[in-house]
Amino acid sequence: MSEGFFAGSYGGDASKIGPATRLECKICWHVYDPAEGDDYWQIPAGTPFAALPDHWTCPECDASKDGFMVIGDA
Repeated sequence: MSEGFFAGSYGGDASKIGPATRLECKICWHVYDPAEGDDYWQIPAGTPFAALPDHWTCPECDASKDGFMVIGDA
């Protein structure tokens, strides 16, 4: 785990997650579900969290990807 990240945080480590892993924003609790994608950023359904572009942020509060918490696979 990277220093400065909560236990369970994605922290930019794609080895912690699979292609169907859902993640939750630690600030506003928005859940990114790969099965749904992200309409705000025009991310198609089926896009794994690890494949999101570097500039992607939470569509609700603008938090960075690194702070998202792993909540499990669908």
